[in-house]
Amino acid sequence: MENLQGLTPQNQNASAEDESKRKVAEDEMRRDMMATILDIAARERLSRIALVSPERSRQVETVIMRMAQSGQLRGRVSEQQLIDLLDQMEDARSKTTTKTTIVYQRRRDFDDDDF
Repeated sequence: MENLQGLTPQNQNASAEDESKRKVAEDEMRRDMMATILDIAARERLSRIALVSPERSRQVETVIMRMAQSGQLRGRVSEQQLIDLLDQMEDARSKTTTKTTIVYQRRRDFDDDDF
């Protein structure tokens, strides 16, 4: 019955192996595209961002790749252009999320001098 459903351990191992190969190939393609789109200084800045926040770096790479595929980029992206893009993304993020503020309310004791 397992053979009929295609859920044998060999098929699961093969699909997991194919998935990992596809992911490695996709990451390599992404790195190659970033190497052709970004200049050296911008690539270094993006790699430093990836060290601190891999998720944010992935978002920036996705935006840059989308812009390149749609023809919005002319030539290589400089470090200043990358900084401007990061600022735009931060502005968009701050508009969608509300900033939380913490208010400290301290108790006043009887022997406070602030009567």
